[in-house]
Amino acid sequence: MARSNAPLRVIPLGGVGEIGKNMLAIEIGDDIVVVDAGLMFPDEGMLGIDLVIPDMTYLRQRKNKIRGFLITHAHEDHIGALPYALRDLLEVPIYGTKLTIGLIRTKLKEHKLAERATFREIAPGTPFTIGSFRCDSYYVCHSIPDAIGVTIDTPYGTVVHSGDWKFDHTPVDGRQTDFARLAAIAAKGIPIELPGTSGLALLRPSVTARFVGGAVVVAVLGALLASALPARRASRLNPVDALRNA
Repeated sequence: MARSNAPLRVIPLGGVGEIGKNMLAIEIGDDIVVVDAGLMFPDEGMLGIDLVIPDMTYLRQRKNKIRGFLITHAHEDHIGALPYALRDLLEVPIYGTKLTIGLIRTKLKEHKLAERATFREIAPGTPFTIGSFRCDSYYVCHSIPDAIGVTIDTPYGTVVHSGDWKFDHTPVDGRQTDFARLAAIAAKGIPIELPGTSGLALLRPSVTARFVGGAVVVAVLGALLASALPARRASRLNPVDALRNA
């Protein structure tokens, strides 16, 4: 992207200081790319509330500038608000990896939007453009496959959005966070990095999904000695796959 006099605006519409509602607008001149569009589940004080979505007034007021939704992975706190955003922004294309697009498509069918929405599948390591933004992505390890971090080139340097991630050296699907790509990005210099920070203050390594799967099997068999259906957070696919293969 050529140098311009337009300022770079990084505008969190949700997901800062809270778990859920992840949504971020990156704006330069006449172009906006929106990273993620998630919901938040209500807490015990929100009686009668089914879900909470970001305030999208800023986007609705600038709908002609929005060039795409760029989705890092398919957890509800990153895609759950898409059906509500698309009510006013149906012409805006959705960018994501193959699994992420597939799960978004299924979600939009519930709202009768899947056939009218525009999807653009991306592959980590293959650059693409959204409006005037040059973008790329890299694999990150998470509790759902096909999760990515994204890079967005601006006249002021590269903005890196990590999505949700963990460093698991024995992931169920065999796909670790792409450390080599992270090193290459860092070597060029990063003026803005936007990392996922849930659990960041925990001063211990995260437990691998393989360990979780094995531990659950031992606990279930020891307690019940019979078949059981494990409770799980919807779309936490990697731990469930580890349980199936344990």
